[in-house]
Amino acid sequence: MKNISNRINISASRVQRKKKIAKMAKMTLLGLVVLLVVSYAIVGLIYNSGNFSITLDRNLYFQRNLIIYDDPEYKVFRTELRAETIESLDNISHRWLPDNLHDHPGGSHNGENYIAYTFYIENIGDMISNYWTEIEIVDVISDVDEAVRIRVYKNDEYVTYAKMGSDGNPEPGTIPFMSDDLVALEHVQNFKPGDIDKYTVVIWLEGSDPECTDNILGGEIKIQMNFNSEFVEK
Repeated sequence: MKNISNRINISASRVQRKKKIAKMAKMTLLGLVVLLVVSYAIVGLIYNSGNFSITLDRNLYFQRNLIIYDDPEYKVFRTELRAETIESLDNISHRWLPDNLHDHPGGSHNGENYIAYTFYIENIGDMISNYWTEIEIVDVISDVDEAVRIRVYKNDEYVTYAKMGSDGNPEPGTIPFMSDDLVALEHVQNFKPGDIDKYTVVIWLEGSDPECTDNILGGEIKIQMNFNSEFVEK
């Protein structure tokens, strides 16, 4: 009877261990599923909000009476503007871009394989002001930033930005990014009452860039242009 009792206890112990292992496996699997869902949600929040957006520091409005807008007939206070998302970008040459992109009156005017967005910042107050512009890469997948071009028209004159070439030299016709995350920075001063700065931002993948290879296929990028009351080094 004692041997039978021992065998029963051993069997019961094994069953309990199996139940514990099964429970732990289920909890681990559930944890992985939750992690994947959260990761997908985060990526969705980043990229569903568009490839390019503009933000305005509230202090520029409440303290300096500066506003941003993409429709000259509808000037209201907003802290953010968003360009329309383009489903996919194939590489193109800068030579294929229209010459008159900066003539667009405002809003999204994407073309085949490029993003284009026109907007304004205006001083609607009664005193001279200043502001900082900062263009940053918020997120990137598959090193798309290696071949991206960001052209910024300001009042009809433009500058094209690109990541420094792999050989340590600027890509032809471009100004290198200031860092991996910071594309450009400008301090605009003496912005008088009634002054308006018009911006057109164009984004594309440059096919002539040596870094424009199959390695960036399926990649994505999110770029943001911030208008700030002051520059805070990150």
